[in-house]
Amino acid sequence: MSEDFYDVLGVSRDADEDEINKAFRKKAAKYHPDVSDEPDAEEKFKQAKKAKEVLSDEQKRSAYDQMGHDRFEQAEKRGGFDGGAGGAGGFGGAGGFGGAGGAGGGLGDIFEQFFGGGSGSGGRRQGADLQTRLSVTLEEVYDGVEKEMTINRPENCPTCDGAGGENPETCPECNGRGQVTQVQQTPFGRMQQTQACPNCRGDGQIYEETCGECRGEGQVTRETTLSVEIPEGIRDGQTLRMEREGAPGERGGPNGDLLIEIRVEDHPDFERDGDDLKYRKPISFPEAVFGATIEVPTMEGTVEMDVPGGTQSGERFRLQGKGMPRLRRRGQGDLYVSIQIVTPEELNAEQREALEAFAAAGGEEIEVEQGFFEKIKSSL
Repeated sequence: MSEDFYDVLGVSRDADEDEINKAFRKKAAKYHPDVSDEPDAEEKFKQAKKAKEVLSDEQKRSAYDQMGHDRFEQAEKRGGFDGGAGGAGGFGGAGGFGGAGGAGGGLGDIFEQFFGGGSGSGGRRQGADLQTRLSVTLEEVYDGVEKEMTINRPENCPTCDGAGGENPETCPECNGRGQVTQVQQTPFGRMQQTQACPNCRGDGQIYEETCGECRGEGQVTRETTLSVEIPEGIRDGQTLRMEREGAPGERGGPNGDLLIEIRVEDHPDFERDGDDLKYRKPISFPEAVFGATIEVPTMEGTVEMDVPGGTQSGERFRLQGKGMPRLRRRGQGDLYVSIQIVTPEELNAEQREALEAFAAAGGEEIEVEQGFFEKIKSSL
């Protein structure tokens, strides 16, 4: 049996929307899979997210409070909340209460009214979430920056203030209350449901004339510039959520959220692997043989690194703490430097003589014209 949604977030049953959002952010900061190492963190994060989704929605929360946690969960599993097929005996499937074999106006209709699936589901409702992408550089991810982005998003029509019409009149169906009450018999007993008036969609008014600017939609699309906080260490493909920056709600409901997928651009020098960075450093044959102190670029500038004599091509060295910051955690990853020994393409007479002497000293008979340098590479 899953935990009560109020207990999941640690809020009281009369908690307002701000308290619920604050509690969710606290849980997300603790249990998000990207920041928590606890084995059950992902499951706890999903529970908190589900609790927020239900308790932040006025109609879903009303249904949850009336039905209780267990019945709510049971009905949801049977598909009654979203109109999905529930199979034989399910709330939404053929042969179920709302299907072809069941009585019309049953539980399927009631749950649609609770969760926005039916025609009588108007009234105050949260707006839709919007999705977009934002490209950032590796340097911006390393430092953490505030970046501006421009999006086109729907907003309430300024002419009709989101109403969709002009010259309002009192709705005769609900007498201006915006709500009508129905009582229906269900397998769980009698349920009294106060729902948004289907005639005026919960507004309490009907409009004689359709708004010319939004053509009755109540919304228009506008270009908007937003300031986005890019946290240190965020990875390619991860999503930032900006609360209440999505589409406007219906009938005075809150805005949805804006989901921003982060795309980290490729870097000319570094390859990213989680919190670590990889870098290929070319060195000369003498440096590999005798050892050398070389310069290696990092995200904070150039550092020196010792290469011991006898280093082989492809050998890796680790510079601890020179990688990327860990997202919402302390510390940084590492920088792995892969050595690449560069074979010279041209030699002067002195260099050629020295290498021939080197080969001869090793007892290896080699003709220079027949791949001498390739054999030198293979001997490394």
